[in-house]
Amino acid sequence: MLELKADNAVDAEYEQDLALWYARQAELLRQRRFGELDLDNLIEELEVAGKNLRRELHSRLRVLLMHLLKCEFQHERISGSWRGTPAEQRDEISDLVRDSPSFRPSIMEIATQEYPKAVHRAAEETGLPESTFSSAIPYSRDQLLDKHFIP
Repeated sequence: MLELKADNAVDAEYEQDLALWYARQAELLRQRRFGELDLDNLIEELEVAGKNLRRELHSRLRVLLMHLLKCEFQHERISGSWRGTPAEQRDEISDLVRDSPSFRPSIMEIATQEYPKAVHRAAEETGLPESTFSSAIPYSRDQLLDKHFIP
């Protein structure tokens, strides 16, 4: 069982050993010792965790879009790895949405936000000018999430 410590030790723990601090906070919650929780840091960590999940969804959609664009505009260069990356991103997106269903309605909104970055990266990697690509996201939500869709 985890040793529970005084408040000043908790502050040092948070600063020096985050994993131990997490374990201690979980143990306090399990024991229903709410008054001993490091609430300020716990709230901050929960907010950061939520932002990190959303950031991951943004990143996965950006990479997926970039690879779909590369496949569409350099179809002759499609290889196993070019097909593998969209499959991997879709699997990870599916896992994120399964674990956080509240993300499902915002997939297209996030994809639309990430599309300009995906165009920029696709242009850099293909050597094509950014003007080659559509100014608006050319794929539907169903296409983005369809494991078999490659333009």
